[in-house]
Parts: sequence; C-alpha cells; structure tokens
Amino acid sequence: MQNKGIFLVLSTAIISGISIFINQFGAKAINSYIFTGLKNIVVALCLGGIILMLKERQDLKKISRKNWLSLIIIGIIGGSIPFLMFFKGLSMTSGPEASYIHKFLFIFIAILAPIFLKEKLKWHYLIGLLFLLIGGILLFKINGVFSLDFGDLLVLGATFLWAIENLISKKLVSEISPKIVAWGRMTFGSLIIICYWIITGQTSALLDLNFFNIMFVLITSILLLGYVYTWYTGLKYMPLIYAVAILALGAPITSLLEIFQGKIYSFSQIIGISLMFWGVIVFIILERKRDKLVLNYS
Repeated sequence: MQNKGIFLVLSTAIISGISIFINQFGAKAINSYIFTGLKNIVVALCLGGIILMLKERQDLKKISRKNWLSLIIIGIIGGSIPFLMFFKGLSMTSGPEASYIHKFLFIFIAILAPIFLKEKLKWHYLIGLLFLLIGGILLFKINGVFSLDFGDLLVLGATFLWAIENLISKKLVSEISPKIVAWGRMTFGSLIIICYWIITGQTSALLDLNFFNIMFVLITSILLLGYVYTWYTGLKYMPLIYAVAILALGAPITSLLEIFQGKIYSFSQIIGISLMFWGVIVFIILERKRDKLVLNYS
C-alpha cells in the first residue's frame, strides 16, 4: 500500500511545482484574496460532487462530533487563513522562492510529527533534509544572513499553519475518508474566506473579473483539486514525515519551469536544483531498502 502512497504524493509534488509556478501570475494579476477564495470554492464544490457520485454521503452521517470539529479546525488553519497569507505572499515574491519556503513544511513536520504523531525521525530522513537544505542554499544564493521580506514571511507563516493542519489531517484520514477530509478543509475554509471578503469589502472586486481571469481561476482550481485529492489520499498510506519529504520535490520543479521565462541559473544554482531532486530520490530509495530489510528479518 505504501507504493500507492508514494505514487499519489509524487503526483502531489509535481502538481505543487507546476501550480506554484502558474499561480504566481494569477496572484499578481487578480486580487489575491479573491483569487484564492474562488479557487477554494470551486474545489470544495468539485469534491462535494465527487463524494456524492461515489455515494460516500452516507459516511458523512457517521462522522462524530469530534471529527466534525477537526474538519472545522482544518478549514480554519488549512483551508482559509494560510491560503490568504500564501497567495498574498506569492504576489509579493517569486514562484521558486515561495515554493522553496513552502517546502520548509518538511522541517516543521520533522520537529512536530515525532512529538504529536509518535513518528520516528530516521537517520535517512536527516540525510534527505540535509540535501534539501544545501540545495536550497545554493539555489537561492543564501549567504551570511538569510533575509526574508514581508512576502516571504507570509509564505513561511502559511507553511507553519499547514504543518499544524497536516498533523490533524494525518490522524483524521485514518478515521474517515480522505476525500471527506479534503472536502471539509476546502468547504469550511471557503466559508471563512467568504466572510473575510464581506468584512473587508473585497466582494466588489468580483465585478472586476474578466473572461481571462475566470478561465485562469478554473485552470488553477483543477490543479488545486488534483493537489488536495492526491495529498490526502496519499497520507492514508504513509507516515507524514515521509510524505512531506517527497512533497519537497515541488520546489526544484518550480525552479526548472522558470527556464521557460528566460531564467538563467548559475552553475551553483544548477547544483542546488540537482541536490534537491537527489534529496527526495535518495530519501525514497533508502526508505524502500529499509522496508525490504525489515520485511526480510521479520
């Protein structure tokens, strides 16, 4: 079953890398709060339709009050506030930089998962983390003091909230359908974003949307739907630390896509991109070898 999880989370990483590259244009061309809210609403409706088509609506009736509360919390700290923060930050910084900061999720999870989920921080996890950190330092030419502008700080804050949300989600997908977890996150998150629109007077910006804006929202919504569907389903089959390490593959993918914009990378930056790719690849290889050894000796 872990092979299924690897395939799903690898899909999430690829979608993430492409999505952040594309979303940076939408976040700068459209009101970022309207942009992220509309995408969340579309995805929430799509997930609701999928649940109905797969006849999982009966499972909704079986959800306990405790799990409903967890879904609401996930909506707050996963499906609304961090989205508003992330896409505002994305409108103020570059796609690759936002993608790399988002992959700090691995660091947060590496610290928090052993405490709250009792997941073991294995030695090869640390090797993968080292590759990712060194690769990021080379890619973004971090030397001396690492300075973060306000946009970067918004992305970092959103990433921390998503780390907390993933801890809750990992427990929840073992109790209820991952599709329902994803639906709860996006639905309750969308309701909160709509309230934010109303309170801050953002709703008038909806009238400024043109056909191109709407099409862009729909395209990026498809990517977001693919992201949450594969991510929460993949979480069911593997440890959270393992999943977020694979997700880090999204950062070098976003960087490579910048080449199509005429971005030219130095030799050290190319080494950095390579190290990030190899960090994830080595991580998967070592984990699979360890699993085979455990299986052989059990």
